[in-house]
Amino acid sequence: MSREEYKAIEEKMQKTIKVLRDELAGVRAGRANPAILDKITVDYYGVPTPINQLASISVPEARVIMIQPWEASMVKEIEKEIQKSDIGINPNSDGKVIRLVFPMLTEERRKELTKVVKKYGEDSKVAIRSIRRDAIDQMKALKKEGQLTEDDLKTAEKDIQNMTDKYISEIDKIVELKEAEILEV
Repeated sequence: MSREEYKAIEEKMQKTIKVLRDELAGVRAGRANPAILDKITVDYYGVPTPINQLASISVPEARVIMIQPWEASMVKEIEKEIQKSDIGINPNSDGKVIRLVFPMLTEERRKELTKVVKKYGEDSKVAIRSIRRDAIDQMKALKKEGQLTEDDLKTAEKDIQNMTDKYISEIDKIVELKEAEILEV
């Protein structure tokens, strides 16, 4: 198996990890994380634009996100989009600055969020295993065509499995860290 084929498999697995990190960034963990705003877009002269391209976003306190639009006229629009989103926070505005105050999470809500995080982790593991299966099927097809020997196939399967194990354990670590962040009071 060529280095390019291994690289292609590894890139797919790395993309799965990136998707997991992006999903988890949107999970609210009791403290203010500007990443929860990443999926919210605001109509800016007819173009759906991410909030971080319309305003400066800062975290002045552990549970407060401050959004300061560069154009005062955008305050109402940004407020409206945040209210329509599923982040569950009502924006407070003084006409110039929008504040999102995150309430303390209840124990019940923390447990719900850890279940969500685990589900994202499981979905990522399924994706990694699917990549492994496709790669091994590809190798078996090459063996059938006579491009690989039996030994080459065994080596490739072992290498792909090692790569899979590496990424599965990385997913476990990422999920564990996010759960710890959620359960932290």
